[in-house]
This record gives sequence, structure tokens and C-alpha cells, in this order.
Amino acid sequence: MDVKKVVGAIVVIFVLFWIISAPAQAANFVLEILHFLEDIALSIITFLRHLF
Repeated sequence: MDVKKVVGAIVVIFVLFWIISAPAQAANFVLEILHFLEDIALSIITFLRHLF
């Protein structure tokens, strides 16, 4: 097997285990990532509005 496939499989198994064992923490982590991405998008929009 290719090393990338093995590492990918290990990551998928770890993420599934984490979601099953601690779903609330996993959901909070996803929400934090989404809020972070939202802040980035809003900052870019604000920058572009001031630029033009």
C-alpha cells in the first residue's frame, strides 16, 4: 500500500473515533472552524469594499 493511503486511512479512523466518542466536542470544533472561516470572509469583503 502507498504511504499516503495508509496515513489517510489512519486519519479517517481517528476522526471517526473522535466523532463517535465525543460528538459534542467534535461539533464545537467544527463550529469554531466555521466561525474562523466566516471572520476571514468578512475581513476580505471589508477590505475589498474599502479598496473600491
